[in-house]
Amino acid sequence: MVPAIRRGTPDFIRANIAFFLAAFSVFASLYSVQPLLPMFAEYWVRDAGTASLALSATTATMAMALIPASMLADRLGRRRLIVGALLISAALGILLPFTQVWWQLITLRTLMGVTLAGIPAVAMVYLSEEMDPEALGFSMGLYIGGTALGGMAGRVISGVLSDLLGWRIGTGILAGLILLAALAVALLLPQPRHSLRDPIRLPELWRRCRASFDDAALPWLFASAFLLMGGFVTLYNYAGFRLALPPFALSHSAIAAIFLVYMLGSASSTWAGGLSQRLGRRKVFWALVAVQCAGIAVTAIPSTPFIIMGLAIATMGFFAAHGIASAWVTRRATIGKAQASAIYLVAYYLGASILGTMGGYAWAAWAWPGVLLVSGGAGLLALLVAIRLVFVPPLSVPDKAPPPSLLP
Repeated sequence: MVPAIRRGTPDFIRANIAFFLAAFSVFASLYSVQPLLPMFAEYWVRDAGTASLALSATTATMAMALIPASMLADRLGRRRLIVGALLISAALGILLPFTQVWWQLITLRTLMGVTLAGIPAVAMVYLSEEMDPEALGFSMGLYIGGTALGGMAGRVISGVLSDLLGWRIGTGILAGLILLAALAVALLLPQPRHSLRDPIRLPELWRRCRASFDDAALPWLFASAFLLMGGFVTLYNYAGFRLALPPFALSHSAIAAIFLVYMLGSASSTWAGGLSQRLGRRKVFWALVAVQCAGIAVTAIPSTPFIIMGLAIATMGFFAAHGIASAWVTRRATIGKAQASAIYLVAYYLGASILGTMGGYAWAAWAWPGVLLVSGGAGLLALLVAIRLVFVPPLSVPDKAPPPSLLP
């Protein structure tokens, strides 16, 4: 029996560096265009809703590709899928600055959604199969940290560079950095030695997915993922449009720097995980959703400090609630845990795509009150869902939470 990767070994160091870089690259690529939406709207002479497709098209295709990517991994192998997906995504990113018409940019971003799905679809499976149990917690935490840091850094780096050098050079430099990271992953990531192949046919896949909807809580958790992420992305997508206009008139660099409040989200998720361990998920989840709603409401005040404060509050509430909900899914699923987690992520990214685009047309029609209608409406519906979850019958074991997962 080939031993698992133990903490402190060369393979442990190589694998952790590779997965941190992979997580960083995926979410930096995915969210790098978010602070650029006002630039795209101006450059391509498009409205905010159409400009938001630069992000929404990627998150939508990523959502649709997650389950097929997990099935493809059983045929290609975990490592081959991760490395191939990263290299192709980096190549598509390098082509982005050379687009001449809007449909070319959207086509590239759509294809990036398909390729980027290959990493989150199998990364945690690879780690759980290859890492020694004593090393797994550290490796999972580092991977999750890479997703959070990548999502934040991609937004800040692309926003600042694009403000100083133009969006073509800014996105090109970021794509070059991601290509270097992809090459490093290809060199460092160890060959898997314990891959548990579980090729399932479509009828069995359907049975496992259908089982998630027979549970009393899981469909509500999927709905919360759609609403929470949709409301959150809508808020950030159009905060940049609002803050770029008078009376705020912030530069693109200043707007991009606001994404640094994501660090508060990482801290709040960790704190909420400890709180839910003591009190149980159902007692704290609804309160954290209410915190996100409160943050959305604060952004209605037409003052830069209050808008930033509202974004910070909403960020803390979102990441804390999302961390608990995603851990709750794996806890509740008794059949097809992998499929349940994938469905949660599908709902998560579809929320970003559908509500994020709706928010753009609401912004064009009614300015910030329209954005609040979409984002705040999603938050209030999520709060009703969270209150409904309080009354869902618990499983036979106490409803306590392990440390939460975190996706930006």
